[in-house]
Amino acid sequence: MKLILSLLLPQLAGFVGSFFTISSIPVWYAGLNKPDFSPPNWVFAPVWLTLYTLMGIALYLNWIKNGKQAKYNVRLFFVHLFFNAIWSPIFFGAKNLGLALIVITVIWFLIVEMIRRFWSVNRVSSLLLIPYLLWVSFATLLNFTLWRIN
Repeated sequence: MKLILSLLLPQLAGFVGSFFTISSIPVWYAGLNKPDFSPPNWVFAPVWLTLYTLMGIALYLNWIKNGKQAKYNVRLFFVHLFFNAIWSPIFFGAKNLGLALIVITVIWFLIVEMIRRFWSVNRVSSLLLIPYLLWVSFATLLNFTLWRIN
């Protein structure tokens, strides 16, 4: 049951965000000035699907462990997932690039903290979060640039 929940909950966060994303991409997002390094829209869905899966596995590898640190890591993951889930409604729903930049910066720091803390419980779970950190680093730069030029 923990494995199923670990895999489903991050995907659910992405699914909730997609309600705000899908309707905004063809109109609002398409009309934004974008930097040259902005990827094509079709890249985002498979990347996020993969990252949410890796996040779920990382969560599971901590959730099945006993101990104070593992329990803390699970709570930290859910705090982080809350911020992950609210980014899309802020960016695409409210179209608030500045607030979205603040939220994605919080997400970035939470990912760094998860990588650091997960390491002591299960090193594989920590390593599984590195692609997520890299993507969110890129997304933060993209969010910042969109905020600056729009």
